[in-house]
Amino acid sequence: MIPLREATKAWFAISLQTFGGPAGQIAVMQHKLVDEKRWIGQQRFLHALNFCTLLPGPEAQQLAIYTGWLLNGTRGGMIAGSLFVLPGVIALMALSAIYVRFGETDFISAIFAGVAPAVIAIVVSAIQRIAKRALDHRVLVAIALGAFLALTVFSVPFPLVILGAGIVGWLLGRCMPSIARGSGHGAATDGPAPLISDDALHHELPSRRRSLLILTFGLVLWFTPVAAFAVFVDSTDVFVDQGLFFSGAAVVTFGGAYAVLSYVAHQAVSVYGWLAPGEMVRGLALAETTPGPLIMVVQFVAFVGAYRHPGSFDPWVAAVLASLLVTWVTFVPCFLFVLLGAPYVERLRHNRHLAAALTGVTAAVVGVIANLAVFFALHNLFDKARSVDEGPVHLDLPVLSSWDPVAFGITGVALVVMFKRGWGPMRTLGLCAALGVAVYVVELAW
Repeated sequence: MIPLREATKAWFAISLQTFGGPAGQIAVMQHKLVDEKRWIGQQRFLHALNFCTLLPGPEAQQLAIYTGWLLNGTRGGMIAGSLFVLPGVIALMALSAIYVRFGETDFISAIFAGVAPAVIAIVVSAIQRIAKRALDHRVLVAIALGAFLALTVFSVPFPLVILGAGIVGWLLGRCMPSIARGSGHGAATDGPAPLISDDALHHELPSRRRSLLILTFGLVLWFTPVAAFAVFVDSTDVFVDQGLFFSGAAVVTFGGAYAVLSYVAHQAVSVYGWLAPGEMVRGLALAETTPGPLIMVVQFVAFVGAYRHPGSFDPWVAAVLASLLVTWVTFVPCFLFVLLGAPYVERLRHNRHLAAALTGVTAAVVGVIANLAVFFALHNLFDKARSVDEGPVHLDLPVLSSWDPVAFGITGVALVVMFKRGWGPMRTLGLCAALGVAVYVVELAW
């Protein structure tokens, strides 16, 4: 078993590098825990990822909780999950305050213009690394491609894509048992053996008593802050409205942040009036530049909304309280879901039928992440897009004449330094942010 103090240091280091959305975050954990530290095997890591992908909420943070639980039990899971989001919470709160106080400035926009292309390169790099390990059979490549086309071309809902991939994986496992053994479950076949054997990792037998205790304690923690605001604050409804709304959003965020952001944006602008039209995009840009899950953008929504509807509170106090409340109700469910389900998933780890189904899910996840990469490219490399709706096809295509030469150039630089020079995400982000500022200075001087 890894000493808790050493594991905590590793999770803190990981937390500072979790840029680039779920693909980049999973890749960082893969590199640190599987390749560098060798604390956990590749197949065990993918097994945990399979389960977390099926849960609502940010799968990368849930993977951190699950892996921390495997290494150090419940305390390890709590530490890993908390540290995973802590830097992002602090950074986005500071950026939200700057946004509220100073609004948009050309200098900040220039930084965003450099960082966004870097995120594209980070996601592409992560897809390449994860696909190389997870897609070790042509059938799995076909599942990944099918998932990508279903999401990108036909707008199939994410839960249906994952369900379909699981069914296909299960069916293939019945006629091709090697599928389950080859990718994600069974003996690892690539890379060095982990320093800690699978049998030495933390495990607990599932029980009704344990499940009831975790469920009760988790629900109390989840909703107590919302209840406290409902009882003690009557000058504004913003805290209770945000607490309940984002508690509901936390359980429907299948497929990552993008699957729910359009719904959140509509409600925040049209129903509650927390944001002005167009501000959701700015919040998303801020969230993309901070470590941690992209769903952290809800913290920006809460900060701005409470600042504008503070009731009897000082606007800054209201903004900070709402920001912390929404962060709480968004991420506490992640701990509840993982700690409740992990013992059951571990018990079924050697079930070949489940292994085959989850192997199909793993392959589909590669296609899902590729879909996110397309989304990034479409909205960062081009100024305009058009929708194609013909029969079953529902596709967004770029308006080629609206291409952004600066964004293309910075993306090219980011791809070169990551794939040819071996740069990491942090270094790449720094370089691209500097390039964005340099372009701004040149244009200003011109």
